[in-house]
Amino acid sequence: MFEPTLIITAASLVGLVIVAAALLRAWQGWLTLKQRELDTADHAPTRDREPGSPLGAARIEIADLKERIRKLEAIASGVDL
Repeated sequence: MFEPTLIITAASLVGLVIVAAALLRAWQGWLTLKQRELDTADHAPTRDREPGSPLGAARIEIADLKERIRKLEAIASGVDL
């Protein structure tokens, strides 16, 4: 009637299709979750966001970078801080 090899092959193929379908469903769910996170982040109230202007944060970052450069130049010239 049916050879055992044929039955094993068919069962393996069916199992592979089931696993692939489950993984595809999980992937779609994960993408939906990330899309919702992005949507809610765009519409979050301002109290949840960091206060202050981006200009102030940029100035602090530039000052930090200047300090790093100063230290690196001192190291390169052999000056001990």
